Amino acid sequence: MSPPGRSPRVLHWALHTRWLRNRVPSVLRPWLLDRGSLTDRIRETCGGRFSVRVIGEGWQRPYLDEVRALSMRPAMLGWVRQVQLLCDDTPWVFARTVMPVRTLSGAQRRLIRLGSRPLGAFLFADPAMQRTDVELARITPGNALFGSASAGVGARPDALWGRRSVFLLAGKPLLVTEIFLPAIESPA
Repeated sequence: MSPPGRSPRVLHWALHTRWLRNRVPSVLRPWLLDRGSLTDRIRETCGGRFSVRVIGEGWQRPYLDEVRALSMRPAMLGWVRQVQLLCDDTPWVFARTVMPVRTLSGAQRRLIRLGSRPLGAFLFADPAMQRTDVELARITPGNALFGSASAGVGARPDALWGRRSVFLLAGKPLLVTEIFLPAIESPA
């Protein structure tokens, strides 16, 4: 159910404190609110082989809510990377990262050449990295992110939960959105 006054098709991101505790599924709450490295947490929880599958990456026009989160002009392109985080070849998380052109200078240039390496390892290795507050959303069919996230995961759920935050590397922003897939709720 979307927050009051919102259409279920409109993706509404809100600070985690704005979501009622009973609205966020208890099994996902620890994942959604964890401020540490999701890569590390999946590796610890998985009990199997962790890997990253690149779905696609390249220069694209970000979604309007992403443009706003990154203080970009609407017509600007960003480097968009979409991946699945897998446990034993089963997708647990769909992640979408948007990086403005201004972010991809200096040491951050290598972000466009990560390949199947996890972005989290790069982010959390930087002691100067800063992260904004986590925003949550309940993502339903009809949202572009729902289609991308649920592609290839078998039976599509009624809704998915995601979180996002802006990371700052040397003061340069990138937006990381992580959508939790059904397999993470019942690890083997």
